[in-house]
Amino acid sequence: MGVYYENDNWHIDYRLPNGKRRREKVGSSKKLAEIVLGKRKVEIAEGRFLDVRKNEKIKFEDFAVEFLNIHSKVNKKSWKSDFYNLGTLEKYFGGKYLYTITIKDIEKFKVERASQVAPATVNRELATLKTMFSKAVLWEKLHDNVTKPVKFLNEPKGRLRFLEREEIVKVLTNCNNKLRPIVVLALNTGMRRGELFGLKWHDVDFKNNIITLLDTKNGEKREVYINEQVKTALIRVRKHPDSPYIFCNSLGKPHHDIRKSFFTALKKSGIKDFHFHDLRHTFASQLVMSGIDINTVRELLGHKDIRMTLRYSHLSPSYKRRAVDILGRKMDTFWTLSPNPESQPNSTISQHVDVNTLNNLGA
Repeated sequence: MGVYYENDNWHIDYRLPNGKRRREKVGSSKKLAEIVLGKRKVEIAEGRFLDVRKNEKIKFEDFAVEFLNIHSKVNKKSWKSDFYNLGTLEKYFGGKYLYTITIKDIEKFKVERASQVAPATVNRELATLKTMFSKAVLWEKLHDNVTKPVKFLNEPKGRLRFLEREEIVKVLTNCNNKLRPIVVLALNTGMRRGELFGLKWHDVDFKNNIITLLDTKNGEKREVYINEQVKTALIRVRKHPDSPYIFCNSLGKPHHDIRKSFFTALKKSGIKDFHFHDLRHTFASQLVMSGIDINTVRELLGHKDIRMTLRYSHLSPSYKRRAVDILGRKMDTFWTLSPNPESQPNSTISQHVDVNTLNNLGA
């Protein structure tokens, strides 16, 4: 810390409590610069300096409750994921004041968790931690967000498991009467489990073959088109006299867990390493392998970003070939290769130009 002369002015040089270096231009008087520097020293010592705020003494677990109630539950449909992530994080950071948690502490957490769970799980927990610290700074509980420089782990490409047609037949054959219509809808619409369980009779328009989803993952309304298989499956579902839900238990409450019956159907079918959400992958995969274009598949899945859908594109080996063939047929309307290029040394291509075709192509 000190004073120095530069560019016809006196400046002061000092460090803040967080270690950051600060320089200020004072003016042409050295004496005034020394007075200002002395004032800054006092302000720093008393914690009153400009933007230097004292970190509030709040423990991790206490702020986690505040974060969950004020932020997660209010803004996120999937707030329970934050609840579970915070439970894990508390095992590592519980009992500590927020401002005492360091980058090294977080890196140690990453290493230990990576030895226990998949990188994707660690990243979800880190994302919750980062958001929590960001809110702590925003709500003036904390001065600096120590999680900012912390990087996420590299994740392997997303798992893509789907059923072949023969496997679909096996699974449907081995589903019990209550499970079968749920699986039929999942396979033919790509609806998520939560969307299926929340489905009500008034959501289905049998006349126009449309299901309207209001409670979707991204919170936006989505229309799902249904085919004859879906209509037949729904018609066969026995309606509960006192419940609006299509798939519900004897009390009229919507289903929340069909894991046991679904696992039984898979076991009887001899199918391993398969989860209910993979029925959605099966829907998309079968569409692509049937020649449906990727953008249409994206819309049917309700994806906002086509990058989510592009992982299915490799499943149709003939897709790119078909695209090139279509272009070839289009180009063939105004040029063709000479049947015997050697007989025409001055021209390897014999052009047959149709004026209307060229005008249509914008030539």
